[in-house]
Order: sequence, then structure tokens, then C-alpha cells
Amino acid sequence: MTRDYLHLHFIVLIWGFTAILGKLLEPLSPLSVVLFRTFLAVLGMGAVLWYQHRNGEPVAPVSSRDRWRLLGVGALIAEHWMAFFAAARLANVSVCLAGMATSSLWASVLEPLLLRRRVRTIEVVLGAVVMAGLYLIFRFEFDKFVGLLVAVFSAMLAALFTIINSQFTHRYEALVISTHEMAGAFLTSIPVVGLYMAFFAWPDEVFWPVSMGQWGWLLVLAWVCTVYAYTAGVRLLRKFSAYLAILTVNLEPVYGIILAVLFFGDTERMTTGFYLGTLVILIAVIGFPFFDSNEKC
Repeated sequence: MTRDYLHLHFIVLIWGFTAILGKLLEPLSPLSVVLFRTFLAVLGMGAVLWYQHRNGEPVAPVSSRDRWRLLGVGALIAEHWMAFFAAARLANVSVCLAGMATSSLWASVLEPLLLRRRVRTIEVVLGAVVMAGLYLIFRFEFDKFVGLLVAVFSAMLAALFTIINSQFTHRYEALVISTHEMAGAFLTSIPVVGLYMAFFAWPDEVFWPVSMGQWGWLLVLAWVCTVYAYTAGVRLLRKFSAYLAILTVNLEPVYGIILAVLFFGDTERMTTGFYLGTLVILIAVIGFPFFDSNEKC
């Protein structure tokens, strides 16, 4: 269990790096980033599945009904990533990651509704603490209000598809789940990018990688942060509850903000109020296992 928990933290560190990659891929449109990310991820996951099948490893067939559901979850993932990368551009990496830390608040609301379990007092209380932290960030970083709102919306989508995935992991292999979901995300990205280019795009927006460096970052995003990290994260949902997994992912801002300052320097330095609000959110995250064990006792 300790090894699995450390593995989860390593995956969260990789996910913290994805916002950095989103900035490094500028001026490529956030929508195109998702389109190419999911396309390359489907190729990578498909290759791994083909290799496993060639070596005689059995792959459980997916029912027609579940296949459509997994493709639908993929559509949610595409929307989540589009909002995530857009938030990093509208505000900056640090604000984007602070907004993503609200995913546990969304999980405390959505998990009882979707899984029909009772609402737990500790989750409601910690959700209120997260809201207090968000208030501090809003108050001191009001000029980044829109980016933070988009990040909070992205966090809601992340909580939603994580809860849904926690039900699929007991029926199918993580790689099978991930491949179907990346296919759904890619198929969703195609019309979204097409419609945006036709009706909403700015004249100077870029929708195709313009350098080998951008292709390189896209490969890292697709094969390291998605094929490996996303598939491993789905697999770990067999061992942890959706809420605990989401709560651990809320440490993404710690890793991501540190990386952002290292990569981008002064552009990522925020006001004291921002760091205070982020600290309040993280106290709720880190304190959950302690308070949760006391409540169960």
C-alpha cells in the first residue's frame, strides 16, 4: 500500500508538469494541444495493447454499452483538458493549479450523488475550508478571476470522470479503459477544434505545431503524462477510493507551482494572499487522512 501511495504521488508530480507543458507549447491553441495529445495517446496505447495481444496476454472484451460510456467519459476528459490548458493561458500556471485543488470539494458533492452513499461530515467541513482558500485567492488575485473560474470548472470535470472511472476499474484493465477514453477524447476534440477555427478563432491563433520542439513537448505530454501517468492513475483506483485519489491529486499545485517558478521565474510569483489561500486548501488536503481516521474511530 505504501508503494502504491508513493506511486500515486509520482503520477501527481507528472500531472503537475502538464500545466508547464501547456505554457511551453504556446502559441499552439489549447484546443489543438488536446487534439494532438489525445491522438498521440491513442496511438501509444493502441501499440501497447497490440503488443500485449501479440504476446498472448488476454484482454477482456468491453460490452457495447460500456464502450459508449467510456467514449462519453473521454468527452468529459477532453473538455477537462481544454479548460485546464485555457486556464493556464488566461491566468498562469499557479492560478490554474490552485483552481484544480478544488477537485476534492467537487468529489465530496458528486460522489454521494453518483454512488448513492451518505454524505460524510468531514468531507463537507473540508469542502468549506477549500472554499475559504478559494475566497482568499479570488480576493488577492482578482485580475485572474476568469482563469481561476475556468480552472475550478476543469476541477469539477476531473472529479466527475474520476468517480465514474472508479466503477469501471473493477471490470476492465486500466489500459483498455484509457484507450477507449482517449479515443472518445480525440473524437470529441475534432469537431470542437473545427467549430472553433470556423467561428471563434483569433487571426493570429496557431492550430498546428510549428517546430520540432513543440512536437517533442507534445510527445512528452501524450506518452509520459497520458499513456503512462493516466493509465497508471486509473489502475490505482482499484486500490484507493475515488475521494482519496482526488484528494491526493490536490497536491498537484504544490509540485506544479514549484516547477512553474523554476521554469518561468517572476511571471509565476504571486501575492501573499494567493499563497495563503493555496496553503488553506492544502491543509484541508493533507489533514483529510488524519480527520478521516478519527471520524471512523
